[in-house]
Amino acid sequence: MGEYEDVFRASTDDPEKFWLDAAQAIDWHVMPTRALDASRAPFYRWFPDGELNVCHNALDRHVDAGRGDQAALIYDSPVTGTQRTYTYAALRDEVARFAGVLAGLGVGRGDRVVIYMPMVPEAAIAMLACARIGAVHSVVFGGFAPKELAVRIDDAAPTVIVSASCGIEGKRVIEYKPLLDAAVELAERKPAKRVILQRPQAEAAMGPDDVDWAEAMASATPADCVPVKATDPLYILYTSGTTGKPKGVVRDSGGHAVALRWTMPHVYDVDAGETMFTASDVGWVVGHSYIVYAPLFTGATTVLYEGKPVGTPDAGQFWRVVSEHGVKSLFTAPTAFRAIKKEDPDGEFTRKYDISCLKYLFLAGERLDPETQRWASDLLGIPVIDHWWQTETGWPIVANPAGIELLPIKPGSPTKPLPGWDVQVLDTSGAQAPAGTDGAIVVKLPMPPGALPTLWNDDDRFVASYLSAFDGYYLTGDGGRLDEDGYVYVMGRTDDVINVAGHRLSTGGMEEVLASHPDVAECAVIGVADALKGQVPRGFVVLKAGVERDQDELRAELVQLVREQVGAVASLRDVAVVAALPKTRSGKILRKTMRGIADGADEPVPSTIDDASVLDALRPVLRRE
Repeated sequence: MGEYEDVFRASTDDPEKFWLDAAQAIDWHVMPTRALDASRAPFYRWFPDGELNVCHNALDRHVDAGRGDQAALIYDSPVTGTQRTYTYAALRDEVARFAGVLAGLGVGRGDRVVIYMPMVPEAAIAMLACARIGAVHSVVFGGFAPKELAVRIDDAAPTVIVSASCGIEGKRVIEYKPLLDAAVELAERKPAKRVILQRPQAEAAMGPDDVDWAEAMASATPADCVPVKATDPLYILYTSGTTGKPKGVVRDSGGHAVALRWTMPHVYDVDAGETMFTASDVGWVVGHSYIVYAPLFTGATTVLYEGKPVGTPDAGQFWRVVSEHGVKSLFTAPTAFRAIKKEDPDGEFTRKYDISCLKYLFLAGERLDPETQRWASDLLGIPVIDHWWQTETGWPIVANPAGIELLPIKPGSPTKPLPGWDVQVLDTSGAQAPAGTDGAIVVKLPMPPGALPTLWNDDDRFVASYLSAFDGYYLTGDGGRLDEDGYVYVMGRTDDVINVAGHRLSTGGMEEVLASHPDVAECAVIGVADALKGQVPRGFVVLKAGVERDQDELRAELVQLVREQVGAVASLRDVAVVAALPKTRSGKILRKTMRGIADGADEPVPSTIDDASVLDALRPVLRRE
């Protein structure tokens, strides 16, 4: 029996003891005496009698323990040509001062603050300042359209909004203030004040309800940490791409702190004094968990990067950051690596930097195709760890636990469920699917600490969205299978399973085959309506930089490859070579939008899209115009 099996079994045999033991790793104002409160199932609550302050756990306790001079946060911005390092003591002082600004504007325990910021340290400072005074933050990705921002403002009803004059997306400066003004105009529940960080790239015109960040900080009185109940909300994070009333995922304070603190040494193998670089955005759950909270709970150093994997200015920026800041674990999305692979297929840029400090590459956010995993593994010569989780869960469900025991890597699988997660695959009748058979991936209730306890002000929708499909289970919305060794294979969202002449086929399986072709950088397969077969798959591939091929010849190779590896039943005859695929800002390919356009629907441009021009260019291909 390996170490992983021992730890996993401890979490299932006696979860009460397991999580109370894990809770010892954080500071409590009132230490909890029990882990799980199941009295209102399915509304489970963790550490119900505990009290703590999340900001104290992220900052003050490290200063108190003598780590005040250690780097807590490194801001690295190739788009502005600036770097800034905050020690734990300096970051605590900035956060305490901004907490004083918020308190002075009437923000108290339980009040909401919407944060609409670019990737600057002040975004993390604002989040931690909310946590310091017991307020609830709701970060909305900077640059979101006014209508989308307005519905989030109305749902969260913030006392204050914190924003900046602009953000920088690649080479574009995006002015935030006009977007924010339009959103507040649209919103019914208007905030009392808006704090604006002025950036030199574009100065914002200030109105009567606007407060200048720098001026407010200069006169602020630092605020102390306010203890809250472990079950009190820390933040609301709206799931991307929602229409109408958005789903506000709630994160509790105590369960979140315990779970994230547990993951750092056990999953990511990062301890106090070591450096983690999570290349994401604070607008997403990955940014919340692994740019801001988890590294700071641990006393590690976190890198906050304002830039892209390629184009700011080149495909070597991740390696530069790793080299300059001594990064041990790098965490980003598979799409970032596909972009690097496309621009630098031979990995020339890795040879320009000393990246010997890098021990692990973690990838999550979208399915990691085996070809990208192999490419990264060959290039770096270190474990490339696929892991799977969601906004709702807050931390990984399935991963290779590097800090416990590195299990054998199987390309295409994020490995095994982590302690606390009882992952099962069910068929349409709710019965357990046999090993190797695809079905709905679910988690048996209760979920571990850190997972969402409910949706903001919407318990009914929480039950309807996640808990109603299979009694006693959380529905992940992803489909896949377990193999005979207990490895999980996530093949994509359940609506990415297509029905071709009565055969249920995973588009993820077809994408895996297309991605294995040596000329393909990335790809997508969607199911489109067909009068004869119900649905047929259509493939879209982006080629690696420098590849010039006869498209008819390449198409024939790709179709034959799918026929050989998936079978003739796949019926993939239609593959288009395209310049780029439309994605969200977090790197997910917009397959549902592509499917709608291909089927002739008047599909709206999602608010989460990274570059709308990519979708515009693809529209005629999808519609065969």
